[in-house]
Amino acid sequence: MKTTLNGTAVFLITLPTMGAEPLRDNPSMTTATDFQRDLDLGLTWLNTFSNLGEDFYTPVSPQALPQPYWIGRSEAVARELGLPAHWLASDELLHALIGNRVIAGTRPLASVYSGHQFGQWAGQLGDGRALLLGDTANGLEVQLKGAGLTPYSRMGDGRAVLRSSIREFLCSEAMHGLGIATSRALCVVGSDAPVRRETMETAAVVTRVAPSFVRFGHFEHFSYRDQHAQLKTLADHVIDRHYPHCRLDTGNPYAALLQAVCLRSADMVAQWQAVGFCHGVMNTDNMSILGLTIDYGPFQFLDAFDPGHVCNHSDTAGRYAFNRQPAIIYWNLSCLAQALLPLIGDQTLAIAALETFKTAFSAALEQKMRSKLGIPAHCEIESVQLRSLIEGILSLLAHERVDYTIFWRRLSHSDGGRNSEAVRDLFLDRAAIDAWLRDHAQCLAAVPTQQATELMLRTNPKFVLRNHLGEQAIRAAKAKDFSLVATLLTLLESPCDEHPGFDAYADFPPDWASGIEISCSS
Repeated sequence: MKTTLNGTAVFLITLPTMGAEPLRDNPSMTTATDFQRDLDLGLTWLNTFSNLGEDFYTPVSPQALPQPYWIGRSEAVARELGLPAHWLASDELLHALIGNRVIAGTRPLASVYSGHQFGQWAGQLGDGRALLLGDTANGLEVQLKGAGLTPYSRMGDGRAVLRSSIREFLCSEAMHGLGIATSRALCVVGSDAPVRRETMETAAVVTRVAPSFVRFGHFEHFSYRDQHAQLKTLADHVIDRHYPHCRLDTGNPYAALLQAVCLRSADMVAQWQAVGFCHGVMNTDNMSILGLTIDYGPFQFLDAFDPGHVCNHSDTAGRYAFNRQPAIIYWNLSCLAQALLPLIGDQTLAIAALETFKTAFSAALEQKMRSKLGIPAHCEIESVQLRSLIEGILSLLAHERVDYTIFWRRLSHSDGGRNSEAVRDLFLDRAAIDAWLRDHAQCLAAVPTQQATELMLRTNPKFVLRNHLGEQAIRAAKAKDFSLVATLLTLLESPCDEHPGFDAYADFPPDWASGIEISCSS
């Protein structure tokens, strides 16, 4: 399971520590005297990751941006951080979260990692445009994405742009609203400073929050460099902080860690498949050691159901197609297993831990599809009958390219099949859908109608972040209208609620939506 780098030495790039621009010289500052002091948010910063030592990161301060403005803010995430609500309206925090002020107690850093990108070993990577400020006493790490150059920016500029930042902000909170394990987003802050991508765009910074931003690629980095002491330090950090049970009743905590990550990853990708979410760039450096959905770039929620849909315009080979996501997660986990092998010591143990993914994924997806169908966990149903029901509807949806979210929501309102005209209207082959609806009704015969309906309505969302909704919010934001960002955030925080008066946001996508292209620069 060991892979070498063909004898090529990989060196840690170092750059001088880069500090923010002098606050008194920034024309956007209106109260320079106050801004010369560190901003005390009243949070206790532990800086646990920075205590691992500088083999794991390079200290880097954010680079300032002129004339910042709020684009979107999540009060829910502020509460999670223990941040008083008044800070989300303050100029002080606005400047701090775009890199113009220092937050008292933080130790900004960019971490180093490596990884496989599109199936190929890419060598050393690292936080090229993300800075970890530190972790707070409530166990959450805070990161700025787009805050400037780091030693790992390679040929990049360390910046994020308005469109990608809005997409990440909204999708982070949308996934949380759906109950899917994810990083969160406190806010997105904009600046009219120019940033070149395919065209000239404007800058933005997303403040991301998660229990940890450690990735599979962190382990790969030290394993492939034969730095086993650092590998053990990292693994012990993750176990002690996030998987303490791996040290209990086990002779091999590192095999237990691998198995725990497999189980969390299995549940995460089962949730993706059930809700119709495409990640788009599932490289090992984009895989969370906690089984969180992270790094929202070329993502998409399916409109018409197409199992082979590729949402990333850069993915010309279709490696990360929707129906390949479970297999890719397993492949990525095998890379993690390989990286952990020097600590596990026994390849048989590593393989056994890895294989738990398959069973866990199948069980998790079945449970989630049962809920989508309105069949409670306690309701007995033959596995052959359940699989036939699931495979039957997915085949019909794919054959007619039926809108995935709308189908499941209409099914949820069908009163156990007694009011199914709205469902039937989605299909040209009425005989086929009628036959399936009869099978579905038969499976629900022993379930009280209200119970089945309530289960489906809290499982099948009315609102998801479709590409065209994100695009509309971006277009409005470019004109300094951030109201649609706020509206979408409200809907996506509780996507299974009806939200009367906002049905247009749950309607079919317009024709022009099919022409939206998202890529790794998104």
